[in-house]
Amino acid sequence: MSCLEVLHIYHTNDLHSHFEHWPRIHQLVTERRNWHEQEGDEYLLFDIGDHMDRWHPFSDGTRGKGNCQLLNDAGYDAVTFGNNEGITLAYEDLDSMYNQRKFEVLAANFYKKDGTRPEWVKPFKLYTTKKGTRVGVIGLTVNFSHFYRLLGWKVNDPLEELQLCLDELKGNADVIILLSHLGIHEDERMAEMYPQIDLILGAHTHHILHEGKLVRNTLLGAAGKFGGYTGHAVLEIDPTSRKVISKKAQLYNMLKSEPATNEEEQIKSLYTKGKKILEKKVAYLPQPLPAEHFADSPLANLLCKTLKEWCDADCAFINAGLLLDSLKKGKVTEFDLLSICPHPINPCTVELTGSELKEVLLQTRDEKWPHLQVKGLGFRGTVLGNFIYDEIEINSDKPNSVMIKIKNEPLEPKKTYRVALPDMFTFGRFFPAINRAEKKVYFLPELLRDLLKDKLLEVYGQ
Repeated sequence: MSCLEVLHIYHTNDLHSHFEHWPRIHQLVTERRNWHEQEGDEYLLFDIGDHMDRWHPFSDGTRGKGNCQLLNDAGYDAVTFGNNEGITLAYEDLDSMYNQRKFEVLAANFYKKDGTRPEWVKPFKLYTTKKGTRVGVIGLTVNFSHFYRLLGWKVNDPLEELQLCLDELKGNADVIILLSHLGIHEDERMAEMYPQIDLILGAHTHHILHEGKLVRNTLLGAAGKFGGYTGHAVLEIDPTSRKVISKKAQLYNMLKSEPATNEEEQIKSLYTKGKKILEKKVAYLPQPLPAEHFADSPLANLLCKTLKEWCDADCAFINAGLLLDSLKKGKVTEFDLLSICPHPINPCTVELTGSELKEVLLQTRDEKWPHLQVKGLGFRGTVLGNFIYDEIEINSDKPNSVMIKIKNEPLEPKKTYRVALPDMFTFGRFFPAINRAEKKVYFLPELLRDLLKDKLLEVYGQ
């Protein structure tokens, strides 16, 4: 019997620009490539998206081009991208992010608005091993079609595009690997529907599969988030039949792995490079602008007022925890604004009746909110903090009675109000009335810190 062909696949996902483990990941994957090539085995390296996150100055300052260079340096063969690359960058920034890539960008369901593909995206890539085995690798990104459309892109249904790729690869690929930035539930669903897929490498939901998960004939692999793990899948292939006869997966804990040479210097260097790019002056403050999570917060008041004005809304509310720190007297830079407001959160408006708005505003007064720890939804802070209002007055001096005014007028139950708020309140289960609202308007690519930057420039920009 001829010797089995061994294919080693290494993968990362959802790094979110947490570069504290990146030197060790780089060291591991480059060492392993050398090992496997010396053994005569095949090796592929993939990233499954959200490698970039604009909370980090290196990623924000380079608009993801720095992340592309890191992937180049580590020798990645192909990547797909996630929502943090896809919908937190302006059209021109995403369109140029991968210009210097040395790897393939695979996203079968991603198109320009006119239905053509950008030149930097392919639906799949066919690799041929030294023994002639054909490995088809498909990429899919999460179907946030509404937000992509607002940015000038088009995203199709992932399963429809997957079927097209599988049809095209039928008879042309011996092994099929899917890079899926869709989440664990979709990965399990695809494994049930498409048993011809040998391996699905997942992302988006930050799930951890220490030894993979077998769903019917398909092995699922995923490496959590923030670079805490690097994944390794091994496929053994019969070189005569070209069939996969065994598959297994494991994760390497980066905290327990061998420290990389000068890793602290490498990590610090990325931060310093980003900070230097963002040291552009925005304004000069004659006095500090304090920010507090649980007390009066002049900077949060300014952001809330700015949000209301920018969205041309009747009123607005935000949570004070969006601002992580105050602005000091003196020069304010883009780096300062990133530091105090790192969230990839966009302005949004929602139309509510007076009755619905009253329901929401009374809920914001619940004492559970200020100290609530929030994860996800674009929030990169710690606690929610107090709610801050603009053109909203809530008077509850009288027992069992609440008086609400909007723009100094008593709230009218049947009147429709246009309310400006951070978009994260439309995604989570914070306020049922907002979830139910039919008319929501999202503004992209502007982030909340962009609005604050414009206001500071307007008021203090001399």
